[in-house]
Amino acid sequence: MSFSHRILWIALPALWAAALASAAGAIYLKHRSREMFVELERLDNRRDNLDIEWGQLQLEQSAWSNNAFVERVANAKLHMAMPPPKEIEIITP
Repeated sequence: MSFSHRILWIALPALWAAALASAAGAIYLKHRSREMFVELERLDNRRDNLDIEWGQLQLEQSAWSNNAFVERVANAKLHMAMPPPKEIEIITP
């Protein structure tokens, strides 16, 4: 057997092993990229839901800061009322 035939007998199984390894690696990476894409979509949905909740909380906060709303809640739930203007005293330092 000549030198070139020996190299061929050694190189051919090594090339087959490299081809199989690269194919297995490509399959694994494709699977992993799909898993990561699904995770990204899940996180995007969570972010969108949190953005919606944040907007609702901002609306609620702006409603609570509205004086008329606070006065209505104080009157309805706590039975509080605004004093007549004659009874209001402004104190300055």
